Amino acid sequence: MKSIEELLEWLENAINYRLFTLGSSDFTTKTFLWLVLSLLLLFFFAGKIKKLLVKKIFPRYNIDVGVAESVGKIIQYILIVVGFIVIFQTTGIDLSALGVLVGALGVGIGFGLQGITNNFISGLIILFERPVKVGDRVEIEGLEGNIIKVSGRATTILTNDNIAVIVPNSDLINKRVVNWSHNNRRVRITVPVGVSYKEDPLVVQKILVEVAKKNKGVMESPEPYVRFDEYADSSLNFSLLVWSRDFSDKPRILKSELYYAIFAEFKKQGVEIPFPQRDIHIIQPEAKEQ
Repeated sequence: MKSIEELLEWLENAINYRLFTLGSSDFTTKTFLWLVLSLLLLFFFAGKIKKLLVKKIFPRYNIDVGVAESVGKIIQYILIVVGFIVIFQTTGIDLSALGVLVGALGVGIGFGLQGITNNFISGLIILFERPVKVGDRVEIEGLEGNIIKVSGRATTILTNDNIAVIVPNSDLINKRVVNWSHNNRRVRITVPVGVSYKEDPLVVQKILVEVAKKNKGVMESPEPYVRFDEYADSSLNFSLLVWSRDFSDKPRILKSELYYAIFAEFKKQGVEIPFPQRDIHIIQPEAKEQ
């Protein structure tokens, strides 16, 4: 019986053991355990609420997935910040005493955490200003892909090869980014085509328009348009301009399908596809008199 009382007394002393003093508050083992448990629950439920909003609630109101993701992430951050304040207050920790820690953190940021801070602030700018959002098709320094996640430090871009590339948020703010679907997912795709000089441009125009209209990935409105670009060295150059919504994230696939169909139709109707030609004149030197 005595051993049980001693064990209980030891546990009570261990739980109430003072680790250090923060301002006017004692930071005990119990405070530490409560703080850790509360923070884990805070992050868990903040993530669950964000997921519930993005996956269940926002889709009912036909909110764009990128907008839903941004709003959900902002709400998650707000819940975490408010939760931090509430947790620290309920644990009896004097928040004014954290001023020293904040100052020390500022010194640390000045020496080695500039990149992390820059990326975090850039992430907030992305969420609030939304120059890019989840679901957008972007191109940055030769990298093309769809944004699938925007986190506090980095953005995940998924390429057409199913490769996830982690890009720091600051790159999306400070560098030139081409956003193919910033306004909407409708994009215009240009397909260059060259034919021989002996071909009739009006016939070529008719063939290209018919080929475009037969492709399911090409939108009916705006209608496909054929632009006569130039009289080149060996060919008459045209550009087939088509609009597509389904192929905004894979324009090369649509161009490939159109090229296959154009080649088959040209071959069927006898339209010649030229190749570079050069005329070489060989000048024979005059024979010297003997």
